[in-house]
Amino acid sequence: MLNCVYRLVAPRTIEPVEAFCDLAPGCVVVRPTHLSICNADQRYYQGNRSARVLAEKLPMALIHEGIGRVLHDPTGIFAPGARVVMLPNEALESDEFIAENYLESSRFCGSGYDGFMQEVCVLPAKRVLALPDGIHSPVAAFTELVSVAVHAVTRFEAIAHERRDVVGVWGDGNVGFITALVLHVLYPDMRVAVFGRNPYKLADFTFAETYLTSEADRAPRVDHAFECCGGEGAVSAIEQIIGQVKPEGAIALLGVSENPVPVNTRMVLEKGLRLFGSSRSGRSDFERTLALYRANPEIVDYLRTLVATVVPVSSIKDMTDAFSIDARKPMGKTVMRWDV
Repeated sequence: MLNCVYRLVAPRTIEPVEAFCDLAPGCVVVRPTHLSICNADQRYYQGNRSARVLAEKLPMALIHEGIGRVLHDPTGIFAPGARVVMLPNEALESDEFIAENYLESSRFCGSGYDGFMQEVCVLPAKRVLALPDGIHSPVAAFTELVSVAVHAVTRFEAIAHERRDVVGVWGDGNVGFITALVLHVLYPDMRVAVFGRNPYKLADFTFAETYLTSEADRAPRVDHAFECCGGEGAVSAIEQIIGQVKPEGAIALLGVSENPVPVNTRMVLEKGLRLFGSSRSGRSDFERTLALYRANPEIVDYLRTLVATVVPVSSIKDMTDAFSIDARKPMGKTVMRWDV
C-alpha cells in the first residue's frame, strides 16, 4: 500500500514523501492520533547535531513517542479502532544477556529510521500494545518517555544495594519529573529527594522532597541517585551526586550529552560507587508502564501536569508550528493531535 511519510530533509524542512508499505503477515496498520515531541526530535529539527550525524540520519520522519488507532490487524489481536501505543524499537535479534534496546543491530524510530510522522504506521504486532481504558490521550502520547524512566528504575532494582531509604533525582525537567514519580509510585515509603535549579519547576514535584542544587548542603545524603539533566548541566549534576551519595551507592545516568562529561573518578573509587547508563526501553518496559497506569490511576493525573500544549496538525505548516512552540516552552510536553 502507498503511504505518505513526512520526512525531515534538512533542519526545519519537512517534506511529504510517497512510500510503499509492505503489509507483511503479522503486521498491524495503525493510524497515529497523538504524537509527542522529544528533545531528540528537536535536536534533529533545529540542526543541533553535528553535520556528520545529520548527513547520516536525514532524510527521516521524526517522532518516537506516539499512540494511534488500529485500522487493520490480520492477526486478530486488536479490534479495528482499538487505541494502542506504538513501540519505536525494532529488535532484529535476541540476546541472553543484552536487552533489545542495547543491541547494536536494533533499529529505533526517529534515529536513522522513519519515526511516526506518517499517514499510517505498519508495525509488527509485537510492537503494538493496547492502552488501558480512560487514559488521557495527550498523556498516553508520551508513554514511551515514561517507559524509559521505568526501564531505568528496573535496572536500578537489579544493580543497587537494598538500602534505599533516600534516593535522589537530579533534574527538574520532564525526565526528572517522571523518574521521581515512578519511584514514588513503586516505593511509597521511600524518600525521593529531587534536586533542581528552578523553584517554579520544583513546585510541580508535589509527591517528593525538593531542593535547589545551590542549597544541597541542607538536603539529606542519598543512598542512590538518578542523573536526569544531560547537556551542560550533567557536569555539575554528576559532580554534586558523587559528593552527596553515600559509599557503595548506585548512580543511574539518564541525561543525554553531546560532549564528553568529566567524572571525578577519585571519589568514585574512594566510595566504591556504581555508575550505569540507561537509555530507551523495550517491550517489557512498556508492559510494566501500562500495568502501572492500570494499578495506579493517580500517576496519569500527575503526568497531565506535563502536557504543556496540544497542537492540532493537519498540514506541514502545523508541524513546523508545533516544533516552534515546543522550542519555546520552559517545561512539559508538546503533543501533536495528528490529523493528516
